[in-house]
Amino acid sequence: MAITTTWSVQDMQRDAASGGVKLVYWQCVAADDTHTECTATEGGKLRLEPNADADGFVAYTDLTEAAVLGWVHESLIEGEEDTATEAKTRIETVRSGKVAAQVARKTAEATGTPW
Repeated sequence: MAITTTWSVQDMQRDAASGGVKLVYWQCVAADDTHTECTATEGGKLRLEPNADADGFVAYTDLTEAAVLGWVHESLIEGEEDTATEAKTRIETVRSGKVAAQVARKTAEATGTPW
């Protein structure tokens, strides 16, 4: 059993004039490679207030999914000591645990007849 997690950006809304992203729809899916029906998903929306004049502003055409997911991970930080990497790992650990529990339930029982 191997559980993998996949992060993705499902959609974004932006200001057409400035290209500033206002809303990011994201999800993280954990899935077992053997029991493909065993999955756990977490998702949400990240609201942003873009400022095209601010340092670090990235034009819409220059964005990558990895950069936007970096914003998502940063938004999931809990507490002053947490980091974006720890927030990402926390979500992945919870989702993977749910998948592992599903697989455990599935493999603990069997159906059929002895003949």
